[in-house]
Amino acid sequence: MEKKLALEHLKLITLNSQGLLQSTPFGTGKTAVLNAVEHLGYIQIDTLSMVERAHHHTLWTRIPDFQTDYLEELVEDRKVFEYWFHAASYLPMQDFRYVLPQMLTIKRGESRYYNADPKVMEYVIDTIRNEGPKRARDFENESHKAGSWWNWKPAKLALERLFMQGDLMISGRSGMQKTYDLAERVLPSFIDTTEPTPLEFAEYLVKTNLRAYGLTTVKQITHLRKGNDLKKNVNTILKTMLDKGEISQVKIEGLSSAFIRNDVFEKTFDLKDSNIHLLSPFDNSIIHRDRIRQIFDFDFRLECYTPKEKRQYGYFCLPILYGDQFIGRVDCKAHRKEKKLEIIHLHIENNTLDIELWLKPFAETIKRFAVFNGCESLTLTKVSPSKLNTSVKKNCPD
Repeated sequence: MEKKLALEHLKLITLNSQGLLQSTPFGTGKTAVLNAVEHLGYIQIDTLSMVERAHHHTLWTRIPDFQTDYLEELVEDRKVFEYWFHAASYLPMQDFRYVLPQMLTIKRGESRYYNADPKVMEYVIDTIRNEGPKRARDFENESHKAGSWWNWKPAKLALERLFMQGDLMISGRSGMQKTYDLAERVLPSFIDTTEPTPLEFAEYLVKTNLRAYGLTTVKQITHLRKGNDLKKNVNTILKTMLDKGEISQVKIEGLSSAFIRNDVFEKTFDLKDSNIHLLSPFDNSIIHRDRIRQIFDFDFRLECYTPKEKRQYGYFCLPILYGDQFIGRVDCKAHRKEKKLEIIHLHIENNTLDIELWLKPFAETIKRFAVFNGCESLTLTKVSPSKLNTSVKKNCPD
């Protein structure tokens, strides 16, 4: 039987499940980083560096004492690994077997992507087996040797193919420079490497989504994953969980049916209005743009891929979450040499909210964000609406 759920309660369920209502939802230190990755299911990696990169930003949002070294140490500790979720991501090592279907699809040549020369692949893997872990640039140096019969680009393609099909894993990083090693030397011996059945894989996706969001839909569970068989299996798992009383099907005001964990349906939440987050554009909580638009009435897209003359808000805007509502976005840039964080354009879109409520916590958060980006000062370029300029500049001084 379908239950009804108020939109306001849904917001709190989602934010709480994402770890955005409490100050330390996953604890502190390196342990909190592992807890967060395991709870959320993945942390997306991105190379854009206008501010601190997305994988670090997403974790800092939920872990106040986060340090970038923690994530790299967890890779070296073999607690998390890099692979593909819906994009390049850090994943819990305990979930390794659920990437096997994609790895084996590529290894069997069933994907039209990641084409590489078999001879170069053999050379690359033999080199790593005999000489130890390598970076792409190590093969770039090799290409300058006299008589080389291959060059860096084929080697880089070979590394990617060997990584995507599971023969190589990333054993560490130096910034965005990946180090590759044989999977057998990276993967802990106790990890289950049995390929999941299609039904087991569907169950993994369903439970990961329900844990991370509290509530989900078939569309969100199968986001960027093709195949009618997957959708059929997801529906089978949801029906089984409904029959067992683990989840309920709910009707939300103005939205289609969704599925919710029964343990969060009746839960109450302590919402602190002063809580402000500056979210990465790749944060788990906003990666489903339709979901954010439907639940929070916030239309967000990343405009760095939009021609400059067509941008509405800016190159790399961060959504501003205040309590349970998105009140605007801020386009920032960390000028690292000058150790200065520039607020290029602060857009406040909720004109009904009293500035006295959000300005002080915003100022505190943006200053913390500056420190996180290695900056010692702030500079404010533009505020919309302009009537807020004086107040914002007063609270966010240069």
